Amino acid sequence: MLTIRDIQPKTADYFTGKGVPNAKLETDLLIAHVLGLKRLELYLDIDRPLTDAQLDTLRPLVKRRAGREPLQYILGFTEFCGMRLKVTPATLIPRQETEELVELLRDRIVTPPKKILDLGTGSGALALALATIYPEAKVTATDQSAEALAVARHNAQEIAAGTSIQFKQGSWFDCIDADECFDLIVANPPYLTQAEMKSAEPEVAGHEPTGALVAGPDGLDALKVILAGAGAHLSPGGLLALETGIAQHAALDTLAAKAGLKGESLDDISGRPRFYLAR
Repeated sequence: MLTIRDIQPKTADYFTGKGVPNAKLETDLLIAHVLGLKRLELYLDIDRPLTDAQLDTLRPLVKRRAGREPLQYILGFTEFCGMRLKVTPATLIPRQETEELVELLRDRIVTPPKKILDLGTGSGALALALATIYPEAKVTATDQSAEALAVARHNAQEIAAGTSIQFKQGSWFDCIDADECFDLIVANPPYLTQAEMKSAEPEVAGHEPTGALVAGPDGLDALKVILAGAGAHLSPGGLLALETGIAQHAALDTLAAKAGLKGESLDDISGRPRFYLAR
């Protein structure tokens, strides 16, 4: 019978040949997933044999990853700000940069917001993280995709903070009452250009929802709508916080000024201008 020790190097070599990043790590995570173990536990029982049923479960998962389907979609979840979130091909996979946005807001906001709006919530990552940090806040999360909202609602039900979140279907501010205002509006909108999408990794270009990634030839289509509409929905002193492309902040300064907002560019942990705040 094949053991963990037997399967690990063969699978990792197969992944490497298919261009899969972090081949050894992802091999371990898939095997651990099939066996219902944590990764460390594989090494504590390295000579454990796999049953035929376990091998039959593992093989199609390996084939999917070799085809460059994201590991998170195969496993059905990802980790974000200490939460385990369900993700599907209907939702963008939350990135480290979005976790950085949450940390940035937690560090910079002095007065806890009473009302928060998450535009284009996807899996609900930002809404849930902020609801956890600000449990007294009323959080509203929107998305135009019914499939994405179903995933976000599932995640809210699995996480205690989700009880404070109201979900609405619609594009950006379309489903928000004209006179409703928020202390904090956040969004991780699509901001890739069409050219950037063409050169993206197969996991992104071939599997993640294009509508959550690409926003026209210059990547600014969604950001234009959000900045133009934010002023009408920000409470006095309210804050708009965006994750953006790293070459867009000069254009965002112009758009913010046109909308009567004062903008500020902030770098991510690697020193790139990734976040844009406006008041």
